Amino acid sequence: MIQPHSSSALNGLYVDDADARTALREEAQTLPTLLLNSPAAANAVMLGGGYFNPLSGFMDKADALSVAQNLHTRSGLFWPIPILNLTSAEEQVQPGTRVALCDPNVEGMPVLAVQEVESVELLTDKEIAQVLENVYRTTDPQHPGVATFTALGRQVVAGPVQVLNYSYFETDFPATFRTAGQIRNQIKSHGWETVVAFQTRNPMHRAHEELCKMARDTLAADGILIHMLLGKLKPGDIPADVRDAAIRKMANVYFPKNSVMTAGYGFDMLYAGPREAVLHAIFRQNAGCTHLIVGRDHAGVGAYYRPFDAQTIFDEEVPPGALAIQIFRADHTAYSKKLQRVVMMRDAPDHDSNDFVLLSGTRVREMLAAGETLPVEFARPEVARILMDYYRENKPFS
Repeated sequence: MIQPHSSSALNGLYVDDADARTALREEAQTLPTLLLNSPAAANAVMLGGGYFNPLSGFMDKADALSVAQNLHTRSGLFWPIPILNLTSAEEQVQPGTRVALCDPNVEGMPVLAVQEVESVELLTDKEIAQVLENVYRTTDPQHPGVATFTALGRQVVAGPVQVLNYSYFETDFPATFRTAGQIRNQIKSHGWETVVAFQTRNPMHRAHEELCKMARDTLAADGILIHMLLGKLKPGDIPADVRDAAIRKMANVYFPKNSVMTAGYGFDMLYAGPREAVLHAIFRQNAGCTHLIVGRDHAGVGAYYRPFDAQTIFDEEVPPGALAIQIFRADHTAYSKKLQRVVMMRDAPDHDSNDFVLLSGTRVREMLAAGETLPVEFARPEVARILMDYYRENKPFS
């Protein structure tokens, strides 16, 4: 099986031993507390689940700036996006102490992890702009990732963490949430060697389904990991439980048995385009996948990135040998009326836009909200029904 990123073994920071976990919970009751924001809580979950292997905790300012500017920590570890515990400067956190990190996303704000605070530093306006320009390629406050990052505070609380639980992800999505280690074990139990991962923050329509099958056939893959983000998205996006139900229905009905794994991970969407695509590759390498599908506008939003920036970054900025996982490069995929099947648009040079069944996201939402049936060439009926029920109940366009 493919090795984890930059290590021979996966280093999840969840405290596996029950006695040690109990002792840590008891210690946490005696420690000063720090209420995390949602992105920092998601970072802790990802550290616990091994997706951020081989990191041992939250980065300090120097590593964060080095990663933003050079895609490497000061020690030389290849990494695309700073992993931070950012707080407001009003929070009284002292270097050299241990703090209990409390979960903002669970009622009662229970302790999520314990952090050993190695340093507490402030980001300047110039340093914040450097992070934004390098990671998001914009400082536009309308960009959802920029808006989130700039609202988190500027105090960097760095140091290793011990994770006690997986927040709401494990309880709200017991059939779907999986750590990187759990996915590796499942891949091993299947006897799969070549595994292609598909990243999604949206329900999967016909084009997504067929893209996974194209990648499987092209790579002669043993299996597919459909890996959905379960954390927070921007306003107006479809909630995780609805996406989960729609994706599971599609996978169960339209993929051969034992050919696909459906799982989710506990992370908030960054909308960082190319840099986030590289982070997605690290997630999947740590989970045991050999390939990641990277398509048009991967992890993008609006018009902040060019359509294939998330592919070219692997050629232009990822050093040779930095990652073991390989990229399957996909074009926009749609149903061809001429050929009566789903194709990558680059493979149909004799087509124009009228030859494809193309619906914008806005048009799809409008149709669902109005109770209109989506074309079967665009969405499987079982998937469309789940989405239609959600939009009818929530009336987001009313």
